[in-house]
Amino acid sequence: MQTKHNEEALDHLHHSMISEFSKTLEMFSLNTTESQLFVILYLSDEPMTLDDMKNALGKSKTAMSNSIRTLLDYNLVERVWIKGVRKDLYQAEKDLYGKFMKAYVNRWLDAIERQKSNLQQIEEHIQDDEIQSDRQTSVKLKEAIRFHDALEDVFNDIHEKDL
Repeated sequence: MQTKHNEEALDHLHHSMISEFSKTLEMFSLNTTESQLFVILYLSDEPMTLDDMKNALGKSKTAMSNSIRTLLDYNLVERVWIKGVRKDLYQAEKDLYGKFMKAYVNRWLDAIERQKSNLQQIEEHIQDDEIQSDRQTSVKLKEAIRFHDALEDVFNDIHEKDL
């Protein structure tokens, strides 16, 4: 039987784990609520409903719904079905490294592709004499495109090796 002191110590430990682990996940561009929700789902032995999540984090059901949608979009959680349960249930993916790296690398690759395309369109406008630019602007634009090319190479290497 657990004593009140032991229960409080375990509760403190649980909150500390959520707080510290979620700080790491925030480095992957998740907001605080999304990070904390993922940690709670990851630590849970059982799938959770939005109401369970709301009670665990002390946040609104709307905040839980928005956060779970983001986590689903990044394939970090999955919806599960249990016979007899009418509410949607969710659980965290357990392959933590693989799922986070894949989501993170893919988001970077998408962003790099979008930015490179935008920079290349600017370069085309300059080359077509639609816009008169000075030499320094053209040089800096080419450097920015090369920078994005280098980033793309790095993230493609990670994608091919680790994912």
